[in-house]
Amino acid sequence: MGSGPYAAVLVSPAAGRGRARAVAGGVLDALRAGGVTPHVLTATTRADAERQAAAAVADGIGGEPVAAVVAVGGDGAAHAGLQAVAGTATLLGVVPAGTGNDLALALGVPADPAAAARAVAEDLHAGAAATVDAGRTGDRWWATVLCCGFDSAVTDRANRLRWPRGPRRYDVAILAELARLRPRELLLTLDGGEPARLAVTLVAVGNTAWYGGGMRVCPAADPTDGRFDVTVVGPVSRRELVRTRPRLTAGTHVEHPAVTVHRAARVELAAPGLTTYADGERVAALPAVAQCVPGALRVLGAGRSRPAPL
Repeated sequence: MGSGPYAAVLVSPAAGRGRARAVAGGVLDALRAGGVTPHVLTATTRADAERQAAAAVADGIGGEPVAAVVAVGGDGAAHAGLQAVAGTATLLGVVPAGTGNDLALALGVPADPAAAARAVAEDLHAGAAATVDAGRTGDRWWATVLCCGFDSAVTDRANRLRWPRGPRRYDVAILAELARLRPRELLLTLDGGEPARLAVTLVAVGNTAWYGGGMRVCPAADPTDGRFDVTVVGPVSRRELVRTRPRLTAGTHVEHPAVTVHRAARVELAAPGLTTYADGERVAALPAVAQCVPGALRVLGAGRSRPAPL
């Protein structure tokens, strides 16, 4: 194999429309140059990636323990690695190379994949890692934002579409869901308090601020404070929703009169016919509970670029 700490490397072949696969060689070279011995996991599906990463963490590679799982891709790749390392002593390296790199953005990981790999190697040798919270819903871990409502309905519909391919699927799905937009009745319970029955367009439970490829839906969320920020968008018209969505990039949507923000460590969501997504991946149908687990994740390469809140 080689010398130096061992890292299991997940490369998402579809991430960034093939960008992760294209940059993988440079990422591996940067890790080796930094004194890390990488072992690429051969998974081609999320389920395989999670199984192989979990096996590497539990059993090691070639008789050597795995110090880190390095996810090369977007938030989906990080989500797969997270399932293996959250709540363990094994570290997570994030190398952004997807269409949505919200976890890397939130943690201040370098945007350039080779620079991110060098930062991973530096931290691994220095014994330095950022300790952050993670969300848990059922048996799934997540790191960024868990959402339900309009955005999750769009993702559900896009996943069902067979045409068109690529990002245009989401354009079609957005138009279809806008045509049938209506408030959903939802029960929201925060930290075991009294359930609140609300009419909502969407709910976002944020461990970090960003989702959807750079939309700052929970702008004040801090992944080190042991609590989620919960952004609730109440009933809005189609026109108002379209007008307000660009404000998500700056996080100024929270000033809209239809938006309220709450903070809680445990969030219970119940509504018929809704599904939750987190890190861009399907997590669970409602009813569901989101629990913030303080310090569940240790991340390599963080704090190198803005924002660096850690």
